[in-house]
Amino acid sequence: MNGPESPQSEVAVADERRLGERIRATIQTRAFLVIVIAIIIAGLYAGGLVAGTSGTRLLWLTVWGLALGGIIALGGIGLTLVYGVMNFPNFSHGALVSLGAYVTMSFMALLPQGPTIWPMSFGYEFLVAMLLAMPVVGIVALAIDRVVYRRLRRTGAHLVLFAMASLAMLFFVQSMVYLGWGPDFHNYYPGRPNPALQLPLGIRVRGDQLFILALGLVFMVAIAAMLEWTRMGKAMRATSDNPQLARVRGINTERVIAWTWVLGGALATAGGAMYGLSAQLRPEMGFWLLLPMFAAVIMGGLGNAYGAMAAALIIGVAHQVSASFLNPTYGPAVAFVLMVVTLLIRPQGLFGRGGG
Repeated sequence: MNGPESPQSEVAVADERRLGERIRATIQTRAFLVIVIAIIIAGLYAGGLVAGTSGTRLLWLTVWGLALGGIIALGGIGLTLVYGVMNFPNFSHGALVSLGAYVTMSFMALLPQGPTIWPMSFGYEFLVAMLLAMPVVGIVALAIDRVVYRRLRRTGAHLVLFAMASLAMLFFVQSMVYLGWGPDFHNYYPGRPNPALQLPLGIRVRGDQLFILALGLVFMVAIAAMLEWTRMGKAMRATSDNPQLARVRGINTERVIAWTWVLGGALATAGGAMYGLSAQLRPEMGFWLLLPMFAAVIMGGLGNAYGAMAAALIIGVAHQVSASFLNPTYGPAVAFVLMVVTLLIRPQGLFGRGGG
């Protein structure tokens, strides 16, 4: 029989356990995750330089990445708001992005086409069409909630049922896009030139990209101000933190949920219109944005709009810079890697609760 362990060995085991706990606590901090993400981004830049990409082109890709990040942020903010209030992953959000882009195109067809706004490739009719499409898709999102999700809430359905229902709504709305506009690719302004601008440091970007970045930042600041200063924004944050306590304090949570869906649909429309402006419109365009949007939501912290904004910009830059030495079709894989790294190190994300 083995004799009892000596006091010295017990102390050594306790010290090893405490050391292991301190190491795990350090790894799970926000600072450590930021360092790891910075190393990954630096590795992408290094990969581009090794592949022969010039520093000037890397600067171009960075600016383009910020513009892409603005598009992802517009969709990701709506996605994280819905998750924060409803507490389920809304896969149908991608279809709302596609729907918003196509509804914008339909409104543009009804408006007189004016001259371009220099140095962009579009005119005021695009902006008016997007603003008209935002409440329309917001109402569609609210109608989906009233027909499908509210019934599940009232029956106390499991989270899995909400996720499966949202997946069904993804394919339903996407099918409606196919039926309404067909499977062909479309452009807002087919054949219209979109010249590049020469910026300092040799950076060449299109005016549309600068507009997308600026509009994304404007929307992000507006949403942040709404959440921080308006009564509805505070009610959204309270409902996200503790729905039961919010109801006890007199907050009409169903009204908060309704406004969350409308706002999420409107932001999805803005993201879809911006994406359609920078690329081609196709029915599954929102589906392909789902992974970057979910990656931004997870990286930033589930239910945290500010985190989704920051993470979307990081993902956009990583996506574009990786194209300096990888096939652009692998761009979504970069977002997936960043999401997995976040889940492994700090599952609550950059701005989630808990940890350092």
